[in-house]
Amino acid sequence: MFFRIPSSILVSILLIMLSHTSESRDQEAVSVKVGAEVLLRDYRSLVEGRRVGIITNHSAVVGESHLIDVIHEDPDVEITALFGPEHGIRGTADAGEAVEDSKDKLTGATVYSLYGETRRPTTEMLAEVDVLIFDMQDVGTRFYTYPATMGRSMISAAEAGIPFLVLDRPNPLGGERIEGAIREDRFRSGIGMYPTPVTHGMTVGELALMIKGEGWHDGLEELDLHVVKLQGWGRDRLWDETGLGWVPPSPNLPDVETTLVYPGTCFFEGTTASEGRGTYEPFLQVGASHVDGKAVAAELNRRELPGLRFAPVSFTPESIPGMSREPKLLGEKIEGVRLHVTDPRPVYPVEAGIHILEVFYFALPEEHRDAFFNERGMAIRAGNAETKQRIEAGDGAVAIATDWAGDVERFARQREPYLLY
Repeated sequence: MFFRIPSSILVSILLIMLSHTSESRDQEAVSVKVGAEVLLRDYRSLVEGRRVGIITNHSAVVGESHLIDVIHEDPDVEITALFGPEHGIRGTADAGEAVEDSKDKLTGATVYSLYGETRRPTTEMLAEVDVLIFDMQDVGTRFYTYPATMGRSMISAAEAGIPFLVLDRPNPLGGERIEGAIREDRFRSGIGMYPTPVTHGMTVGELALMIKGEGWHDGLEELDLHVVKLQGWGRDRLWDETGLGWVPPSPNLPDVETTLVYPGTCFFEGTTASEGRGTYEPFLQVGASHVDGKAVAAELNRRELPGLRFAPVSFTPESIPGMSREPKLLGEKIEGVRLHVTDPRPVYPVEAGIHILEVFYFALPEEHRDAFFNERGMAIRAGNAETKQRIEAGDGAVAIATDWAGDVERFARQREPYLLY
């Protein structure tokens, strides 16, 4: 015998099931704890009774507090030096802007800049430091500068004979996305310090282990390296599944949506076109002189790139203190596209970035194409000279992405011994 359940009851059951599923996901998400939260509880012996130096910025949050505040409040740990990366310890300096030394009002410690004339702690800066701590939110992309700051600072700790402690944080792209060609040695730079694909799918803690283990800097063999692991994070988790609030790690990555597409649209920094700096949606919108935004958006939507849609847009880059004082194409009204992430999980941002570059390049009148790419700028972001050449030759984004599969597989094997999660 079958009973017919009234539709009103079915709706109520469905709502309860959805509610329980949502609660379960929320409970699962908030279980993620960053290394900074775990440090004084489970790894106290690494810092107790010691003078610490901290390489950090505003992104090193611990719940509602900052790492500096948490450690400063502990009577058994003394902060004797602070070090700030690109954008400064408060995260307000423009990209590439030199940052000056200063004094921290809370701790009284000197704040040394690692993004000016000095790119890593000197012997004098570490004279009163017993252990050097690194804690900053990374974005999982080779051309972001924080891992380079970390690696250089590991050299300083090794030379000083002091432990180097990495407080781990999630990769906002998750731990499974690997895209792009491995950076060739001749294109090593501050925005391409290590020979990884564009996205490597590693946390900063895992990357630190790999930097040491692969000998990517000389003199790290005897470094006393410790990683305070995340709790509750898995490789398949994107940022929105961590339960953690997003603190922009730099001024032009204001939200998670921007961070998801940044590995692709940042290629526009290697062109004469605009990557959206000088607007309040950098990297989510890109534009150029002499293109038709509607035609570009239509072509990109025709390609049905997973998880992305494109809308035509026009914008005029302006000087925005704290974001971009002197953006490209300042004061010029240009057309382009605005990216919308419809589903973050299937997005492959690096391949998408090659598609966008290709469409923009061929949307230009032929007489303007020669000026589109900055040859060196594109090469140090792509990791090779070949990517630019193949776009210009019309090889197609799909073929380019297919051909970096070998590099992806090789790197996936190479990174395996250093994975913590």
